[in-house]
Amino acid sequence: MSENDIDLLLINPGCKKETYGDLRLSISAIEPPVWAGLIAAFVREKGFSVKIIDAEVENYSDEHVVDKIVECSPALVAIGAVGSNPSASSTPKMVPAGKLLNTIKNRLPHINTSLYGIHPSALPEKTLNEEKVDFMFRGECFCTVVKLLEELKSNSKIKNYNIDGLLYKKDGKVVSNGWGGLVKDVDELPFVAWDLLPMNKYRAHNWHCFKNLDERQPYAVLYTSFGCPFSCTFCNIKANYNGKPGIRFRSPEKIIEEVDLLVKKYKVKNIKFADEIFVLKESRVIEICDLIIQRGYDLNIWAYTRIDTINERLLKKMKKAGINWLAFGIESANKKVRDGVVKGRFGKDAIKEAIEMTHKAGIYIVANFIFGLPDDDAQTLQETLDMAKVLNCEYVNFYTAMAYPGSQLYEDMVRQGANLPKSWLSYSQFGKETLPLSTKYLSSSEILRFRDKAFEEYHSNPCYLNMIGEKFGLDAVDHIKDVLKYKINRKYV
Repeated sequence: MSENDIDLLLINPGCKKETYGDLRLSISAIEPPVWAGLIAAFVREKGFSVKIIDAEVENYSDEHVVDKIVECSPALVAIGAVGSNPSASSTPKMVPAGKLLNTIKNRLPHINTSLYGIHPSALPEKTLNEEKVDFMFRGECFCTVVKLLEELKSNSKIKNYNIDGLLYKKDGKVVSNGWGGLVKDVDELPFVAWDLLPMNKYRAHNWHCFKNLDERQPYAVLYTSFGCPFSCTFCNIKANYNGKPGIRFRSPEKIIEEVDLLVKKYKVKNIKFADEIFVLKESRVIEICDLIIQRGYDLNIWAYTRIDTINERLLKKMKKAGINWLAFGIESANKKVRDGVVKGRFGKDAIKEAIEMTHKAGIYIVANFIFGLPDDDAQTLQETLDMAKVLNCEYVNFYTAMAYPGSQLYEDMVRQGANLPKSWLSYSQFGKETLPLSTKYLSSSEILRFRDKAFEEYHSNPCYLNMIGEKFGLDAVDHIKDVLKYKINRKYV
């Protein structure tokens, strides 16, 4: 072995062009591959040598990635099917992951390859049969990766792959060892291996920095908790955590230590708390905020919350800590539509009250809506757009409903024999191949057409642009107008 040989090489394959089109050039965020960083740190702590290649941010071709593999001669290559939105972006990532695997196997057939992420965990046997990959990790794979490395590096001639969470093929047949184990105390997880990532190249969302659009870098993403206790039928996050709802919290002390590192060593100001639901346990959120406030950091943080988990005291504390943006999953204005996807614990009055309360605290809002949920028709789509306009939040994400593998919605659609997309790229939201679910009342193309029209209508609304000008200045208004010049090329519209 040469001194360049390493044990584990983690690769984040590139997928920006296919999933974001021209939006990738200046609008979308460029997020660090946090799961690669978490796995790298965990494996390194166990005594193995590790490297990360972020082919997406480096804009590496597959051939160049393979050249890099040759240079470091890893015992195992692990490719992540993980996107910036953990509950949605894993499936489209399978296309570049599959292409990269093909290139690796064509040039380096002897290299051990593996896949991890929500999509592989949701469809493990299917993925193992479809892709040129040696091993598959199912679920949270920290311990599984370590045990596989131990086996690969052992002197035993007969390898024993009886490892929880590992799938592989033997004599052409899939061997599955079920789910991997969950780390019970997530404080035992080391910080993301930030030192293995090109931290100067990551970029915050455009809206996250409306006040200072030229200050979107550097940018970091971290988890303060893992998992989600809720069971929205359109979400597939549970596939990353052994197929069950649940949540494990990092301690506020550990979180602030990592924030300290990001601020002091990497000069990070823009931060995303990537938790599926950050604002859940009030006392914990206040403790985290107090630790940030004590340090006097000038941070610009955004996080996910719910309509029914906030209050005035909590919002004031978050604003003081630098949590300037909160993302609400409203999904639909129609309660019947929300009830149909187990998102109906609140009504219109509660939504309006939560938005007003958040704005009163000086916190900006990203409102998330989904068009084309199973009970949607033309009237409920319009009802949702009308509500969005009335709420007049600082930014909105209009998504289309997708039956993501690993979600209850996917299982329902398969059971009903629905016509699901043939390409994994069709599960992207902003690409040419995007193909949402149809409903009983609307075709996929009608939903997609409404979504694109709604996005333009909302962000060009004079009431909205006047509000943006008052809060962020004319530069932000001009930026939004520039964004509207980008027309997404849609195959199915």
